[in-house]
Amino acid sequence: MRGPHNILRLIRTGATLERTGAMGLVMEAMDAPPQVRAIMRFLAWPFQWLGYKGDPGMPPATRALTALGPAYIKFGQILSTRPDLVGDDLATQLRVLQDKLPPFSVEEARDSIEQELGAEVDSLFDEFSPPVAAASIAQVHRARSRETGEAVAVKVLRPGIEKAFRKDIDAFYFAANVIEFLSPSSRRLRPTDVIAHFEGVVMGELDLRLEASSASEFAANTGEDEGFTLPEIKWPLSGRRVMTMGWADGLPLGDNAALDAGGHDRVALGERVLQLFLSHALRDGYFHADMHQGNLKVAANGDIIAYDFGIMGHIDEYTRRVYAEILYGFIKRDYRRVAEVHFEAGYVPADRDVDEFARALRAVGEPIFGMDASHISMGGLLSYLFEVTERFGMETRTELILLQRTMVVVEGVARSLSPQINIWQVARPVVEDYIRKNIGPRAVSRDLGRTLAVLSRYGPRLPGIVENALMRQSMPVTPPPKPNRIWPALWAMGGAVTGAAAMAAIAWLS
Repeated sequence: MRGPHNILRLIRTGATLERTGAMGLVMEAMDAPPQVRAIMRFLAWPFQWLGYKGDPGMPPATRALTALGPAYIKFGQILSTRPDLVGDDLATQLRVLQDKLPPFSVEEARDSIEQELGAEVDSLFDEFSPPVAAASIAQVHRARSRETGEAVAVKVLRPGIEKAFRKDIDAFYFAANVIEFLSPSSRRLRPTDVIAHFEGVVMGELDLRLEASSASEFAANTGEDEGFTLPEIKWPLSGRRVMTMGWADGLPLGDNAALDAGGHDRVALGERVLQLFLSHALRDGYFHADMHQGNLKVAANGDIIAYDFGIMGHIDEYTRRVYAEILYGFIKRDYRRVAEVHFEAGYVPADRDVDEFARALRAVGEPIFGMDASHISMGGLLSYLFEVTERFGMETRTELILLQRTMVVVEGVARSLSPQINIWQVARPVVEDYIRKNIGPRAVSRDLGRTLAVLSRYGPRLPGIVENALMRQSMPVTPPPKPNRIWPALWAMGGAVTGAAAMAAIAWLS
């Protein structure tokens, strides 16, 4: 339920950060202004007794996010790939969230497998190990298939994970609704739509049948990519809460010491990670959207092995072209063309001045290109773009959220392997190859052929479609009802009263 009871959940979030000692650490790592730090500490300190205690044996940030639940853990996983944003110490702490969380018992895992697959574990596997990795949503066991004798990885969802995520997402929805009500200017960013997008991604990750299907499609798209492999899905041993795939032997991509000892070229690995992601996003429109170090290994032959396909991104062909032209425009420093692409795609309202927007984009790009390689950051570019597009009234594009977020994560992975990597220089050949093949005379000819093929299929129905469209246009337009802002206010007031009453009751009982 997205009611005001979520106020207590949000208060508890701040209280947990304060109680575990993570609030000050996070504010310092994010280089928050002194005023923001003081306000956050002032608001959270009186309620810290409401916060979760967490595991005292963990570092503060990891302790807080783990105590708060899986949605917060997902956020921490993203930050763990960005030492340039949060610092090396905090990034190292958060990296534990990727695949080293406390596991649930083997007995619970076996029960879940038997309920899902309808057979005893011993009849399916000759061997079944304790968990070898535990993440926010599931954990993995190494096993050996009784039928084939092959080593496999068995992924099992955490018990009750669906309910835990629902609770967090409901709190996020409530916060988004309150923000939109109290700050009309924030509606440009469409926070509710952003949460809805996040919800769809997460709900898909909680059905392992969908993950298995995603892995199969991804494997078909990338089968010829040099230096990149995926484990094979074992369909007879998979279901909604269980997924089995071939075992992938390799070194963790986040363990630089092990990679160096294994004789792997970290510079080449960093470049390959970034180029693979861009290739999958632009060429296929289907990409791995959770490419942190915990989901990547390096095989003995140097191949990058990807797994955990719960979050996959999809962008249509038109959006791919727009995105490629924007990237290419920044690479070529053609800010006028970048501005025109934003207008052509409808990203910026048509009543704004394209020349003024181009000048604003130049102010974004030129400082970045003036930096040395170690400081050129896609994350920095996106941050500056946010400031510019806010001024020009650009709305949040929910279809690009996952793409942008993953690009930031992949940049963090590449930079952790090779701190001096030049992001633009590595990206350039992939983007130029896409531009050459998909934007130009050859692409126009191909698009025209596709259009004619569609028209030939719908030819007999075109007169009726046109007639119906003209009739709809000629009908009077009924204005939509004005939104009622009374109920959100009452919800917020009710939530405040409920939260205060709950805290008073807890204090009285204690």
